[in-house]
Amino acid sequence: MISRTLRIRISFVLGVISFLLMSASGLVITFSKYNDIPTGIPLFLPYLAFIVFFLSLYIFYHYHLGRLKNANLQDLLWKVFVTGLIATILSLGLILFEFLFRNHKVGQNPLFINFIYFLNLGLILAFLLSTFVVWERFIFYQKSKRLVYSWKIFLYLLLLSLFLIFLKIGFGNPIFYIIIGISLIISIYFSVNLKWVAYLNYKQKWKSILLFILVAIYLGYFIKQIWDDSSDSSDVLVLDLFENITTLIIFIFVFVYAITSVLVLLFNLPTSSVFEKKLEEIINFQRLSQSRNTGKNKEEVYEILLESAVSAVMADAAWLDINQPGSLETKQLRYKIKKEDIPDVLEHIPKGKIKKLLSTDPVKNLRTNRYIASIRDYKYRSILVFPIYIQNDSLGTLNLLKEISDGFNDEMIDIIGTFINQASISIENFNLIDAAVENERYKKELNIAKTVQRNLLPTKLEESDFFDIIGYSESADEVGGDYYDIFKINEDKTIIIIGDVSGKGTSAAFHMSQLKGIFHSLVQLQLSPKDFLIYANNALAKGLDKNSFITAAYYIIDRTKGSLLFSRAGHCPTLYYDHSKNSANYFYGIGLGLGIIRNNEFYRYVNIDRIKYNPKDILVLFTDGITEARDVNQEEFGYDRLKNIIVENAELSPDEIKDAIVKAMYSFCGTNALEDDSTLIIIKFKENKT
Repeated sequence: MISRTLRIRISFVLGVISFLLMSASGLVITFSKYNDIPTGIPLFLPYLAFIVFFLSLYIFYHYHLGRLKNANLQDLLWKVFVTGLIATILSLGLILFEFLFRNHKVGQNPLFINFIYFLNLGLILAFLLSTFVVWERFIFYQKSKRLVYSWKIFLYLLLLSLFLIFLKIGFGNPIFYIIIGISLIISIYFSVNLKWVAYLNYKQKWKSILLFILVAIYLGYFIKQIWDDSSDSSDVLVLDLFENITTLIIFIFVFVYAITSVLVLLFNLPTSSVFEKKLEEIINFQRLSQSRNTGKNKEEVYEILLESAVSAVMADAAWLDINQPGSLETKQLRYKIKKEDIPDVLEHIPKGKIKKLLSTDPVKNLRTNRYIASIRDYKYRSILVFPIYIQNDSLGTLNLLKEISDGFNDEMIDIIGTFINQASISIENFNLIDAAVENERYKKELNIAKTVQRNLLPTKLEESDFFDIIGYSESADEVGGDYYDIFKINEDKTIIIIGDVSGKGTSAAFHMSQLKGIFHSLVQLQLSPKDFLIYANNALAKGLDKNSFITAAYYIIDRTKGSLLFSRAGHCPTLYYDHSKNSANYFYGIGLGLGIIRNNEFYRYVNIDRIKYNPKDILVLFTDGITEARDVNQEEFGYDRLKNIIVENAELSPDEIKDAIVKAMYSFCGTNALEDDSTLIIIKFKENKT
């Protein structure tokens, strides 16, 4: 087997030799033609040397750039820019040199014209083929079997077109226009494969646009150069690139891909096209995290893990080895692969092709064997292996296969790592709860759930320069389903959420944890309150129990606009105290609980409301456990009592107002225990210091 380094060296030497042979034979034929001196050199020799030179250049760049597997797309694009810059500068130097002798007898000599042209030809082909290979890397950023086959067909067509040089098919020949038309269609087909664009940030997209435009400028310069040479010296040139079908196909492909990339990058600047993929990953992540409270067992967690991993990396086959506690035997889950084929796959993995994937955790590196490998001479060409651990105990191994080489990129590896970690946590939760059931099932389950819930709620609400805030939450049982949180986007904008899961106890607490996960996943996207609730409903619809739903309200406080923007999903009304009028009112607004409607019609039941706030105004958010608290006569605490307490204590701090409400509520209930979870958030606005 010839190594990559040796192939690069052989192709380089062969390219130099073929270029010299092409140039020398072309010059000798030119000398023979204009001096009527027979040399015995056949006319096809420079054509044959051109073909060898073309193929050598392609092989050289294919393997040379192939060594840069860890280089990102920006680095490869920069290499194209530098190559084009060098080729353009050298070409301009040749033009200047030719211009100096234009009016001299030497400058009009066919040998001199062909000599300069051959040098330009080498520069143009070097730039074109290096760019062609880099574009190939861009197209294969996320490979598919169909894409690989399509590319191979394109390469075979290029190879076939190389030999058409002997037929001298050029402008005016119908075959010439047919081939050019086909190449344009193929170029457009490959140019729509721009999945790499979605993974660039805003700055990288602008940089890529600039580099692609510069590449297009280089191409424009070179095509003008060969057009001018063809127009001015077509009867003198031995090889005319403008009449060469293969060169024109490469020009068309490289130019179309560059222009298409610029357009797609421009359209992707204001939006994030990766959002839908990230949302799908969030849903898969939710499925793993929700496995316990949706009634699933450990075996189903493994099934979800295998299904999610296959979907995330578009694997062609996969299997999951599951270790059985107290036994040397393993259970196996498979996807599109037979049990008897697995040993054959492992035997085809050469040791020299295994690449270990290191973790940022040095302890994890000592006890795990994560690796990615290429498979030689087999149906599957690449494999990704991830072990599953809980602390130091091995649970099993996930193996993902693809029918193409280098089929797993860094983003895929990170996604699988996230799924593995969440699956490990979910399985660990199963083990912990099973152990609790064996000892003191009910008591320990509640203690664990209570600890989890405490960690889910913020211990301290983030302070702000333009309002004071206090939060309070009390569960009717050991654990509850009320949730509230705060997220500070910047100094001028803050987001607050409050929610109430139907029912109470451990089931409600688990659903509350789902809402927290969704909140922290989506809040950084800075969605409007309505859009947030729509996306939250979509995520919860796939994991929430059919008989469960969550009421919620989402608020955006904007200091620059002096306003409060909010949407309500079936939650309690918003109580707002207007200091200038010394009165409090409830804002209801339309809204339906999350998980009640689990289709695309949910947006019809969500609205956005806005309130202008002023200094000393008070915003009160609460769950129905406050207003529905009952006394011994089953009378409810009610909305009016809550409103009156706010008006009577409006001059106090949020903490003192909270104490007044809680004290009044417990005094009203007397010896009657709370029947529902109670949550309260009080916000008092300060003077707007801008």
